[in-house]
Amino acid sequence: MIRASLKELSTALATRKISAVELAGEFLDRIEKRNPTLNAFITVDRDRTLAGARLADQRRAKGETGPLLGVPLAHKDIFCTGEWLTTCGSKMLSNFVSPYDAHVVERFKTAGTVMLGKLNMDEFAMGSSNETSYFGPVKNPWDPRRVPGGSSGGSAAAVAARLTPAATGTDTGGSIRQPAALCGLTGLKPTYGVVSRYGMIAFASSLDQAGPMAKSAEDCALMLSAMAGFDERDSTSLRRETEDYARDLAKPLAGLRIGLPKEFFGEGMDADVRAAVEAALDEYRRLGAATVEVSLPNSGLSVAAYYVIAPAEASSNLSRFDGVRYGHRAAEYADLVDMYCKSRAQGFGEEVKRRILIGTYVLSHGYYDAYYVKAQKIRRLIATDFEEAFKVCDVIMGPTTPSVAFRFGEKSADPVQMYLSDIYTIAVNLAGLPGMSIPCGFGNDGMPVGLQVIGPWFAEAKMLNVAHQYQQVTDWHARMPGDAA
Repeated sequence: MIRASLKELSTALATRKISAVELAGEFLDRIEKRNPTLNAFITVDRDRTLAGARLADQRRAKGETGPLLGVPLAHKDIFCTGEWLTTCGSKMLSNFVSPYDAHVVERFKTAGTVMLGKLNMDEFAMGSSNETSYFGPVKNPWDPRRVPGGSSGGSAAAVAARLTPAATGTDTGGSIRQPAALCGLTGLKPTYGVVSRYGMIAFASSLDQAGPMAKSAEDCALMLSAMAGFDERDSTSLRRETEDYARDLAKPLAGLRIGLPKEFFGEGMDADVRAAVEAALDEYRRLGAATVEVSLPNSGLSVAAYYVIAPAEASSNLSRFDGVRYGHRAAEYADLVDMYCKSRAQGFGEEVKRRILIGTYVLSHGYYDAYYVKAQKIRRLIATDFEEAFKVCDVIMGPTTPSVAFRFGEKSADPVQMYLSDIYTIAVNLAGLPGMSIPCGFGNDGMPVGLQVIGPWFAEAKMLNVAHQYQQVTDWHARMPGDAA
């Protein structure tokens, strides 16, 4: 069962080959064995998980069916989960038990999934390596000396090591796609607004989007079909017809036009990544696709624009963590202001403080027009570049990351180098487009390489079809770290 897809697990449950309780127990045993090394999970509660599995078995016994009923999965610890700790990887929320479920969690409960636990992450989703978590770094299961990527590093490592068949993640500037690439799995960031942000603790509200992380495109399609949907509690949630995101998986790719941005294939991409990406493009050509060169002239400004807009929104969103209503409160303080200052100084890590300070600065009087307004204008130009590119192609492809997973400590001392890890992914968030990463081979030292697929707004089903057809003729997505088999 460890290597089975979500569809195969669903079939096994439907045919009574295995019960939800037995299946959950198998993964819980694996977590108990492997998590002390990988540190992918923050919270695991065997009794609560098995209770959920028994409920799923009872629903099946009453005749209920569903593609995810009884299937176990885990949630990134940024999603509020009633009666479970929701820490956001931070000391600030290390004692916070949510009184309600996030919309995404509600949707999966309705679908009948069984929650295995809460997954480690960069603190408040701020990071590209999972080195900023208050609960310690997550290890990459392909090489424990290397990072799994971030901020959804716990989700990526857990799926790659098969501690869970699938997991939720969030993507603000590449936080689903980058760790998916570095850990060798499939991760999808939907169009902004397709999945509700209600109950998903905010980092940068105009950029954050939840999405699925799993072994294959088919698995991600099943998950997204459960996750997506309008939610009146989220003012940015889009009112759209319900979709079956697996509907086009079997369509052939003859006639597909793949755009290759010349800006993605210049300097900065490591040779081993380039070789794997170009081999994947050759495979797409054999499948009947044609490639055309496109240009995204303002994509080089995406990192600079992002690190004005995202910290600005973070400085506002994180002001609610003040030690008054919930979260960490300093043990000793002189007055209210002193309590605010000490609670925030003690509760937030260095990277979170850095981004709050940057965000407060660019929003301050005298700098708002010079930085924040200018960054928003660049954001519009980036979106326009994509609109022009999609006039001549159906999807855009390129590397997800400039290199394979790097070693712990290699970039943590230089924030700018760390930020550049997301150089190929950030523009997608600024434009609100859907993007995904799929495994396309291995680079230096046997580390996974990810191919990024970007589509026009609401093209998730098409992108999943493009990924699925590639995964029918390759097995990169089916491979597991040797010591996790």
